[in-house]
Amino acid sequence: MVVPVTFRLACAIIAEHHRHHQPPQGMKFALGVAAHQALVGVAVVGRPVARHLDDGRTAEVSRTCTDGTLNANSTLYAAAWRTARAMGYHRLLTYTEHGEHGASLRAAGWRPITTSAAHHGWDRPSRRRPSQARPVRRTRWEIARTPGGAHPLPRACDHRA
Repeated sequence: MVVPVTFRLACAIIAEHHRHHQPPQGMKFALGVAAHQALVGVAVVGRPVARHLDDGRTAEVSRTCTDGTLNANSTLYAAAWRTARAMGYHRLLTYTEHGEHGASLRAAGWRPITTSAAHHGWDRPSRRRPSQARPVRRTRWEIARTPGGAHPLPRACDHRA
């Protein structure tokens, strides 16, 4: 079952359980997935980190974190898209690191768009940032409304009754 969660709770879960990232800096909304009366995962959605993708109609899933419960991650990605669409967003994106297969994203109807070269973080001469300790290639995934209207979700991921 998908449930709303606060930013504070989502950040606490991410800080405790995420294997390679700290909690995000902000959000537009956060969702959780519950099983057997316990929260088993969270997703945080905010503005795109890349400035050129921040067009006002695009949002980014900046973190997901689960305890490994079967289908929890794909449930979060599908719910994030339904929520973003309901809020008027036309496109939702996220990133995976090289070596992550993206099965949860594929199950939720997302598709890989591009792969970026490994880099040491977001530090640029025009916008200084601390460098990352481990440079990693990333794949950008997207899901978007079709030009003709609603985006067709795969039947297995459409959890509406």
